[in-house]
Amino acid sequence: MLLTGAEVLLQQRSGVLAGLRVGVVANPASLVRTEVKPWRRLHLIDAMEAEGVHVERLFGPEHGLWATAQDLIAVQGGRDPIFDREVATLYGRTVNSLTLAPQALDGLDAVVFDVQDVGSRYYTYFATLCMAIDTCAARGVPVFVLDRPNPLGGEVIEGNGVQSRFRSFVSWLDLPQRHGLTLGEIARLYLNETGLDPRCVQVIPCQDYDTSLYFDEQSWGPAGSPWYAPSPNMPTVQTAVVYPGGCLIEGTLLSEGRGTTRPFELVGAPWLDARRYAADVDAMGIGGLAVRPMCFEPTFQKYTRQVCHGVAVEVTDRRQFAAVLSGVALIAAARQQNPKLFEWRTEVYEFVSDRLAIDLLMGGEHCRTVLEAGGSVAQATADFAAAELAFAARAQPHLLYPRRSGLFAV
Repeated sequence: MLLTGAEVLLQQRSGVLAGLRVGVVANPASLVRTEVKPWRRLHLIDAMEAEGVHVERLFGPEHGLWATAQDLIAVQGGRDPIFDREVATLYGRTVNSLTLAPQALDGLDAVVFDVQDVGSRYYTYFATLCMAIDTCAARGVPVFVLDRPNPLGGEVIEGNGVQSRFRSFVSWLDLPQRHGLTLGEIARLYLNETGLDPRCVQVIPCQDYDTSLYFDEQSWGPAGSPWYAPSPNMPTVQTAVVYPGGCLIEGTLLSEGRGTTRPFELVGAPWLDARRYAADVDAMGIGGLAVRPMCFEPTFQKYTRQVCHGVAVEVTDRRQFAAVLSGVALIAAARQQNPKLFEWRTEVYEFVSDRLAIDLLMGGEHCRTVLEAGGSVAQATADFAAAELAFAARAQPHLLYPRRSGLFAV
């Protein structure tokens, strides 16, 4: 049965944290199963305190400790009413708020990081982890990373790299959009490539994690898959499956389905011809992808209370599905249908005002400029193969879990 790093730690009676004053980076998905009642899930903070760990301070990543804030919304710190502890925000109104402030470590002997990632470069929790490692290393405060499975499995990678000029909170490291690593493995890669003392981070690995399986295919025992939304628009594992491509829609003025019950699985705009759009995407022959005409009305975000015409994205075969390629195809087909009405997102995005959101998400300008010039999806993604091979070689020494076939492109 698969155990998360947090559950492994608790089975050890939290021995490595005994007597320490601890700060915890967590959110509502930081849940653990108990040995006595495995169907009952406790929040990590409750479970740690039950084991006698002294939790001194809490830190909330993007969306907040309870993931109540939508994307791009600043979160305020304050006293949490449930845990009765001070919570410091790691996603405030300025770019400096993303970094763990040195004074926030006063009185702490260690920081515990337990947040569920979704396996995509844009998902900001690994950036928060890396920045926390930087601050903690400078202060000599160890970081304990309680590892969790990559919901997309740990073998397939897809996408390009990040050019240094396009590094941002949604492209913090030079990883493919679908990177195939756990947060613990990313931490090991980060330590190596920054030259930080590896002793400043201790990863508590998962037990019996099968990297060939998706989150909901793992052996979780009689209680079943313990998925809990790690952010407001990540309600299901299937959302995570489409997210490496669906998040690219954020870089346009198409709706990515936020404000509906199927974020990242719906794409549209009031001006699109849904039948034509679906036919054009289907004609591209993307493996594992099926789309059907759809109308939807977002209750917030883009096109609030306006009917959008577009498509519902359906994955017919997860093993063949190329999510990032699908996202590029969805953008290309919309732009081809009406170049005059199609627009890129131009407002400030993740604290960056001088580069387009799509370029930050793609890690460079290549994809956008090719599509603007009328190029094909194949041309827009021509840099994927070399980047995937290079990353697989870079990541290999830092893997914590066996891969039957190594890291490979979809």
